[in-house]
Amino acid sequence: MAFVITEACLTQKAADCVDVCPVDCIHEGEDQYFIDPDYCIDCGACAAECPVEAVYHEDELTEEQMIYVEKATSFFK
Repeated sequence: MAFVITEACLTQKAADCVDVCPVDCIHEGEDQYFIDPDYCIDCGACAAECPVEAVYHEDELTEEQMIYVEKATSFFK
């Protein structure tokens, strides 16, 4: 997984990231959007476009934000 959508998406669910993803790997879940770790090409378009700054590269996540990696992985199982 390269990019992860975090807590800011929980209240906002802005879909700007979906529109710019060149491989259509962002999908809407019940409470937030998720980036499919198997299809993300690590381009960063989603992070640059997110109006609420909810998208981070997995290497930039804090320990508290690691739960969003788990949520995305579970969503796509």
